[in-house]
Amino acid sequence: MIASRDTEKENIVFLDIETVPQKPDFAEMAEPLQKLWEEKLTRQKLLKENETLTEAWGRAGLYAEFGKIICIGVGFFEKDSFQLRAFSNDNEKKVLQDFSAFLSQFIEFRNRAIQLCAHNGKEFDYPYIARRMLLNKVKIPAILDNGGKKPWEVPLLDTLEMWKFGDYKAYSSLNLLATIFGLPSPKQDIDGSKVGEVYWQNHDLERIVKYCCNDVATLANVYLCLKGREPFNEQDIVYKP
Repeated sequence: MIASRDTEKENIVFLDIETVPQKPDFAEMAEPLQKLWEEKLTRQKLLKENETLTEAWGRAGLYAEFGKIICIGVGFFEKDSFQLRAFSNDNEKKVLQDFSAFLSQFIEFRNRAIQLCAHNGKEFDYPYIARRMLLNKVKIPAILDNGGKKPWEVPLLDTLEMWKFGDYKAYSSLNLLATIFGLPSPKQDIDGSKVGEVYWQNHDLERIVKYCCNDVATLANVYLCLKGREPFNEQDIVYKP
């Protein structure tokens, strides 16, 4: 059982997103975007040796211009449990609207400032969500709109940044941190590279949701370890519809 109340961690929403290419095949993209995909890969030298544009399309979900969000998993501490839920849908706009509504309700319920936490969130999750909200004409929540804010005013936590301690030379995955802290691996079924395949070929959104929620629970435990606190157990997790 989670031992005691901790208002600091109870003000954090832990999150993870799952993204896929906007279309199952490169050939299905509109011609202008096909050309822009080629331009992006070429200019940024993102093509692997002997890789075609079609083969590289499997990674399109990494880029907000060519991908979409199919699931946002969130978790938060509530008294003696860790609450988990996910917003998932084929309709990306609904996913974003539901997530935004959740944040508003969470802030209203807590009645105080909150923070978001993600692994590599400042490079990926946070800007990706904000960009997709812009493109879907969903109002960006104030907590994600950081234009003009000073670094210490930004309420966004990043466990990768916490682990680096100011060293910006290397990347450490959530799976790696979980392993060295003695936590269960979140990649027990699939990993991020397989999400697009599971979605477009099998349309198994439920499987992706489970994978996303596992990542969120692992993220929260990694955060606790980085703060020198004891991680929670699986029996402390409550899944919310």
